[in-house]
Amino acid sequence: MPASGQPAPCQAPRWAPHLPWVRCTLLAAACLTLAACRWPPELRPDTGVLGGPLPLYKASTGYPSLAPLMRRVTPAVVNVAVDAVLRVEQNPLLKDREFRRLMKHFGLEVPKEGDTERRQSVGSGVIVDAERGYVLTNQHLLEGATAINVTLKDRRSYPARLLGADEGTDLAVLQIPRTTAISPLPFSDSRALEVGDFVIAIGNPFGLGQTVTSGIVSAVGRSEVGDSDLGELVQTDASINPGNSGGPLINLAGEIVGINTALIGPTGSNVGIGFAIPSNRARAALERVLTRQ
Repeated sequence: MPASGQPAPCQAPRWAPHLPWVRCTLLAAACLTLAACRWPPELRPDTGVLGGPLPLYKASTGYPSLAPLMRRVTPAVVNVAVDAVLRVEQNPLLKDREFRRLMKHFGLEVPKEGDTERRQSVGSGVIVDAERGYVLTNQHLLEGATAINVTLKDRRSYPARLLGADEGTDLAVLQIPRTTAISPLPFSDSRALEVGDFVIAIGNPFGLGQTVTSGIVSAVGRSEVGDSDLGELVQTDASINPGNSGGPLINLAGEIVGINTALIGPTGSNVGIGFAIPSNRARAALERVLTRQ
């Protein structure tokens, strides 16, 4: 026993003879990790579900980036502009005689029953069939529409025709001229979505133009959102704001996992709680609308 306060003799651990092998193994692992981080996409061994390398590395730098993926998928995302004539909603107060008299007293115009107003709104959509020019978007964007215009990323703009809507999912299908130079986005199986999966939202928030935000799946199977009767939705913290409605929520393979449709926020803007219609339900709605044609 060593004297009190004296360090104990340094004893080699039992695995000391194997130390060189341990060092070699750790060094090899570090080299492979570094190589994976700098490997150009065409040489990386991990591949996406579409059969090609996951486009998450920038060839010019070798570092992780979503830019190659965005270059491939964003041409299929469109801006939707709508001119509409809507019926003025009657406030219950307007049925009160004294309230109407008070408005007239202060020179305020009292809306009449059946009055209408013109409104312009903006949203988003995604090309799901370039050969036929089919664009999937939200139905609520098109309420009272008198004219619908779709603008591509390259700023080409086309008048769109409403083919039909599926009220149960708040989805609608528009048709524009053929855009065969654009690759449509495929649907993924939303049943495979799990909390924590990375997702990307693409759309036209506040009419600013095409915008990309990223986040994760915050919840799946979320129902009874506000006063909505849209059924089970995908919740995400990827920023979704007014104007994102109808745009796609995609995974890192560039597949549609949902169609952005709603948000919760005290001011009607993003607080990290947005919702999308799952891709399986969106695909079924698309098929129902096209079957009726």
